[in-house]
Amino acid sequence: MFKHIREDIRSVFHRDPAARNSLEVLLTYPGLHALLLHRFAHCCWNIGLKLIARLISTFNRWLTGVEIHPGAIIGRRFFIDHGMGVVIGETAEIGDDVTLYHGVTLGGTSWSKGKRHPTLGNGVVVGAGAKVLGPITLAAGSKVGSNSVVTRDVPAGATVVGIPGRVIRKAETEEEIKREEMAKKIGFEAYGMASDMPDPVAHAIHLLLDHMNAVESKIDRMCDSLAEQGIRSCDEELPKLKDEDFEAVRHEEDE
Repeated sequence: MFKHIREDIRSVFHRDPAARNSLEVLLTYPGLHALLLHRFAHCCWNIGLKLIARLISTFNRWLTGVEIHPGAIIGRRFFIDHGMGVVIGETAEIGDDVTLYHGVTLGGTSWSKGKRHPTLGNGVVVGAGAKVLGPITLAAGSKVGSNSVVTRDVPAGATVVGIPGRVIRKAETEEEIKREEMAKKIGFEAYGMASDMPDPVAHAIHLLLDHMNAVESKIDRMCDSLAEQGIRSCDEELPKLKDEDFEAVRHEEDE
């Protein structure tokens, strides 16, 4: 038991640069207090002391602002940062090295008995305010962005953002790769946006980039055809776009 407590304390130092020493962590971290109380409540739950387990859970919520049902299964080196507002349901299963930030809900979507809460694999990170709902699985190493609402399974290593949650992925198709190349060529990169995110401005920009790419390809083919006929009118280079031309736009985005 004491071995696991020391392990839980050490895990805080790996994921919170504000932690300075073990005594401070043990005395002042509500996320750690919530975890230790839950481990005690879970033991009582497993041996049939259901009422005592629920009383400990209720005291835990009053003390830390974290509500963990005593039936929830939590692995090793679990870390709740800040803690306030976290809710973990009865049938939730959490693997090792998982991190939750404040305001996270691992909730159910039905009143039926049985498995109704999420399963989180090893190394999962769930951002502040996110809601993970239903008997879904977040595979190992996946991440959930702040304030996202996730109701579907998430593959290993993926990042999910938005409402409803959507997986952010790198460009994979030829069209997406060309779009990124065109964006870099004109000095524009859609900061923080992915090709499948539900943002109307990003969607409009993607359409413009696709159109520009098609026009550029067509002009290149025309110039090649003219060059084969000895016409050199395409030898003149187009004016290049400079990074400093976009500094004002970037400055406005940062503000």
